[in-house]
Amino acid sequence: MLRSLCAASLFLAAGALEAQQATRKAPPRRPATTRAAPAPAEPPMSPAIMGDDSLTMKFEVSGIPVIMRRVTANNVVAANLYLLGGARQLTPETQGIELMLLEASERGTQKYPRDVLRTKMAALGSAIGVSAGADWTSVGLRATTAGLDSTWAILADRLMAPRLETADVEFVREQFATAVAQRKDSPDALLEFLSDSIAFAGHPYALEPTGTEQSYKRITAQKLRQYQSTQMVTSRMMLVVVGNVSRSKVERLVRETIGRLPRGSYAWSLPDPPADLPGAYVVEKRTLPTNYLQGYFHGPKASSSDYAALRLACAVLSGRLFGEVRQRRNLSYSVNAPFVERAFSLGGLYVTTTQPDEVLSIMLQQVQALQDGIITAEGLDQLVQQFIVTYFLDNETNADQANMLARAELYQGDFRRASRFVQELRAVTPLDIQRAARTYMRTVRWAYVGDPAKVTPARLLRF
Repeated sequence: MLRSLCAASLFLAAGALEAQQATRKAPPRRPATTRAAPAPAEPPMSPAIMGDDSLTMKFEVSGIPVIMRRVTANNVVAANLYLLGGARQLTPETQGIELMLLEASERGTQKYPRDVLRTKMAALGSAIGVSAGADWTSVGLRATTAGLDSTWAILADRLMAPRLETADVEFVREQFATAVAQRKDSPDALLEFLSDSIAFAGHPYALEPTGTEQSYKRITAQKLRQYQSTQMVTSRMMLVVVGNVSRSKVERLVRETIGRLPRGSYAWSLPDPPADLPGAYVVEKRTLPTNYLQGYFHGPKASSSDYAALRLACAVLSGRLFGEVRQRRNLSYSVNAPFVERAFSLGGLYVTTTQPDEVLSIMLQQVQALQDGIITAEGLDQLVQQFIVTYFLDNETNADQANMLARAELYQGDFRRASRFVQELRAVTPLDIQRAARTYMRTVRWAYVGDPAKVTPARLLRF
């Protein structure tokens, strides 16, 4: 009742005031004044998908997916921009073109000539790095909170408006060609190149994102300009930011720079699975104090439940090989069973030894033991705990966390899978490890660098 009386009193008072104003003489008009136009309203934020930890979210800016994790423990910001496609963007003639383009852009852009760019980066204490991989090329920024805006402006201009002058392109080409040629001088680098190529013969993964001697001879400044104009599109981009920065700032930086690039028509998807190839080997003769041997077998796609099982199976096998080959028999100073994270994973066997035939026999015995036997639950629990500690130590920096989030989003379809990594590992059983070993540890394709007389081809083909 009191509320109704108050409302009525206000209504009557307003009516009386209106009548009083109507009888007053209108005041004289003042000269019109010009006012500054109001600032344009900021576009509304897109809905965010929240992560399991409440500090991580995913949203979209100008059509570019952005994953952001707010970390206030330090004033370092890591921003990784992923150009999707990787080897599938390439042909044999264009291997290395994206990496070469981005490295050449460091020599000057339209807004930042070379000397200005380098002086400014040195003053900021920031870093911009480029890495080309099988599934994407990443352009990574590392800056302090205070230097983020200026560093981002340089990174964006390198993508949007590189100068790509002929002399600079020729300088970069010479550097890259020299680096590729020196790959032959490093047994491990040569071994990795050969083993990866034979493992994925006929698949896009067999192409080399870091280029070859032959491909770099064909890439001209004009081809780089054409690639930049057609492939620097927002549909190929995903950004992951980890650090002490707000969402509103990230949105502004993206919207005012790379968000203005053409949309393009690229759509990310996992690559086709590699063909089920028979066992094979390639031998590169080298006169060396020791011989280098690496074989790969195809694993499951990253979204498979077998992914974690094979990862742990390789860890078990690595431990057994270390104990048998190095500690017990002293046949090698380096032996392991690598696991390679890609859209389609790889497992492998690696050793450097003076007696490859003997080590091959031991490797086969240990693979068969893993396939035929079952590890104990206690042993698995201990392994998982050790693995978790090591894995998170390897992913403790902001930049490493950004990569972990990107792999979860692109390989497994959900960035939140990164925070469920421990749960997925703990869900693996001894039977899962045995099944993974039986399913995937077969048809190994080998690369060998060393003395051909020291290895028996028939032993390579027994796997």
